Amino acid sequence: MLQRGVMTGIPIMLGYIPIALTFGVLAKQAGMSLVELTAMSLFVFAGAAQFMGANMLAVGTGAVEIIIATFVLNFRHFVMSLSFMNQLRRIALKSKLPLSLGLTDETFAVSALHSDEAKKEHGAFFYGGIILVAYLSWVFGSLLGGILGDIIPQSLSQSMGIALYAMFIGLLVPSVKKNLRIGLIAIFAMLINAICVQLGLSTGWAIVIGTVLGGISGIYLLGEKEK
Repeated sequence: MLQRGVMTGIPIMLGYIPIALTFGVLAKQAGMSLVELTAMSLFVFAGAAQFMGANMLAVGTGAVEIIIATFVLNFRHFVMSLSFMNQLRRIALKSKLPLSLGLTDETFAVSALHSDEAKKEHGAFFYGGIILVAYLSWVFGSLLGGILGDIIPQSLSQSMGIALYAMFIGLLVPSVKKNLRIGLIAIFAMLINAICVQLGLSTGWAIVIGTVLGGISGIYLLGEKEK
C-alpha cells in the first residue's frame, strides 16, 4: 500500500520540486540561512505561506505579523482537514494524526480522488505514501534551491521573484473563470492592501488587513449569489 501511495504521489513530486527550488533561492536571497529555509520547509510545509513569509522577511516584517498573515492564508486547511478526517473515519486515530500534518492542497486533492483506499486494510499507508513523497520532494527541493542561491547569478535569482506572484495568479485564475465575483474580491483585497500601505502601515499588517477584509467581503458577494 505504501508503494502504491508513493507511485500515486509522483505527479505531486514533479510539480513540487521546481516550486521548492524557487522558494529555496528566494529565501536565500531574502537573508535566510540554508538551515533556516530547510527547517521552514520541514516544519511549515506550506508553499504559499512560505513564499509569503520569505517575502515578508525580506522587507523586514515582524514575527507577529508573519504568524497572523500565514494563519489567515492557511485557514482553509481547517476545512480541508475536516473533509479529510471524514474520509478517513474508518482509520485509527493514531494514523490520522500524522496524516493530518502532511495535508496540502495537492495531497488533499489526490487523496480525495482515491477515497476508496480508506476502506481497505492498511489504507493509511496508501495516504502516507502520497504525503511522504510530497513532503520529501518539497524539503529536498528547498534545500537544493538554497544551495543554488549561492551559485546562480544575482540577476537570475532576483528574476525568480516573479514566481511568488505567478503562483498566486495561477491559483486565482481558475476560480475567477468559474465565478467573476472572486475576481472582485481579489481586487478589493488589493485595494485595501494598497490603502493601508499609503496610510503608513507596515507591509505585514497591510497584507493581514487586506486578506481579512477581502475574505469578509467574499461572505457577502458569494452569499448573495447563493440566495
